[in-house]
Amino acid sequence: MSTLIFDIETVGEDFDSMDETTQHVLTKWIKETSQNDAEYTHDLNVIKSRLGFSPFTGSIVSIGMYDLEKQKGAVYYQHPGRESAEAVIDDVKYKVLSEKEMVQLFWQKVKNYDTFVTFSGYQFDVPFLLIRSAVHRIRPTRNLMTNRYLSSQKQVKHIDLADQLSYYGAMRKKPSLHLVCRAFGIESPKAEGVSGDDVGRLFVNQDYTTIASYNMRDVIATKDVYLRWQEYLK
Repeated sequence: MSTLIFDIETVGEDFDSMDETTQHVLTKWIKETSQNDAEYTHDLNVIKSRLGFSPFTGSIVSIGMYDLEKQKGAVYYQHPGRESAEAVIDDVKYKVLSEKEMVQLFWQKVKNYDTFVTFSGYQFDVPFLLIRSAVHRIRPTRNLMTNRYLSSQKQVKHIDLADQLSYYGAMRKKPSLHLVCRAFGIESPKAEGVSGDDVGRLFVNQDYTTIASYNMRDVIATKDVYLRWQEYLK
């Protein structure tokens, strides 16, 4: 059995650069519900900050992967203005690619695995990857949106730890990766002061390597949580 753990980081488009029709579609509801200018401005800023959560208004800036059996990782990330660059740090390969190249390489790599591990992959990472693949006219090589229940999965297994640790939604609220790490005594990917909410700002500030490093910390934390789940909860 070959196991791949993966995670993506995304950013939203520049709202002010969007066409008027798109801006209208995104803001129509706040124009109808806002009680005053201050509330409208607040809601508009919320919309702008969340554009990266949708593959229709955002893009992938980093994909982190870890081969559990080989104990080696790789991060493919965008670095606008730099055509290509590659480095190996602590057995992790960091490589600069465009979004299209990242997605192409991701689907090439996943053909070699039969088990995939994510944290909220069913809700976020995989749907985002699928839509961005269609944007670039790239056909996926694996069905990573197979049945969410492990007992019903056959050829390809996708273990979403957010599902497993909330018992497919039986718990009233799914825990975040940070809270799971905190409870299990695992170093949180946020330990160095960076979170997913910072990715958009970091990208604007051209701090691309910080995004890549944070992406890998997410992957390593997911790996450590997976090993704990596998030993005590599977």
